[in-house]
Amino acid sequence: MSERPVVGISLGDVSGIGPEVTADALTVPRVRRALLPVVFGDGPTLARFPQFQKYARTTPEALGRVTEPTVCVVTELAEKNRLPGKPSRAGGKAQYSYIQAAISAARAGHVDALCTAPVSKEQISRAGIPFMGHTEVLAEAFGREVLMLMDGPRVRVALATNHVPLVEVSRLLTVERLVAQLQLLSRSLAPVVGKVPRIGVLSFNPHAGEGGLLGREEVDVLTPAIKRARKLRVDAHGPLAADGLFAQVERFPYDVVLAMYHDQGLIPAKALDFERTVNVTLGLPVPRTSPDHGTAYSLAGTGKASSVPMVEALLKAARLAGSRNPLSR
Repeated sequence: MSERPVVGISLGDVSGIGPEVTADALTVPRVRRALLPVVFGDGPTLARFPQFQKYARTTPEALGRVTEPTVCVVTELAEKNRLPGKPSRAGGKAQYSYIQAAISAARAGHVDALCTAPVSKEQISRAGIPFMGHTEVLAEAFGREVLMLMDGPRVRVALATNHVPLVEVSRLLTVERLVAQLQLLSRSLAPVVGKVPRIGVLSFNPHAGEGGLLGREEVDVLTPAIKRARKLRVDAHGPLAADGLFAQVERFPYDVVLAMYHDQGLIPAKALDFERTVNVTLGLPVPRTSPDHGTAYSLAGTGKASSVPMVEALLKAARLAGSRNPLSR
């Protein structure tokens, strides 16, 4: 690894705020000191930003280990397909190609970590590509079981299920799956907290199911999973009612929480600190981070989008790649 870790950055939807927040974030002195960027994206889009005109220029086919800030041109989109705030089907296909190019670079050892700007699941799907999210694509590409972790300054929240309809969540919650996730979470956080991390496991039903009165998932799945995980030396506790637990945020009793579904975990994480919470994928052979927001088409091209979340995601990627305590705050 070079003195500064090389971070591969996929540009996201070129019609969203990804290009501008990436460009702004890479001008921040502490980001420039922390990492060496390789930006995978669209040539004409990147050419709009003066800072990228100073970067070395290459293609995915010619990319090797870089020694200077570099732009890797994956597409050359027509102007109509890269207009801020006006997503297109061609743009949907393009943003997926940036992800794949960055993954290929990581697998080849050309980058030490990945940081992904926001994409549109809708636009990628409209382009005919089955896509549920970065996390799922990364898990398949690397053949790993992974966990999505929202790593914030006040709470850390991992997700037992990611981008799935609520009606399907119960079916996906199994004892085996939850035990494996709790083990992964415990292994990943142990170097950070300097001990076996204390993990709070959220319930699925209101009021933790009220002993089965409001649903059987706590009785049949969650409690057995927690008991089995504890036998494997995972310090897991629960099932815990989410409303009561997040009311204790000023004296939070857990190092990390495992939420059962997307909104149960992401709503409190984003509400507590939207700009500094970073999406981290646990379980990959290379670190991956992302800001915790979407494409924000209404802000694209206006100059009003904050680059703070991208700054935090880039710095987190650099720390993950270069630190023995990668999730330290």
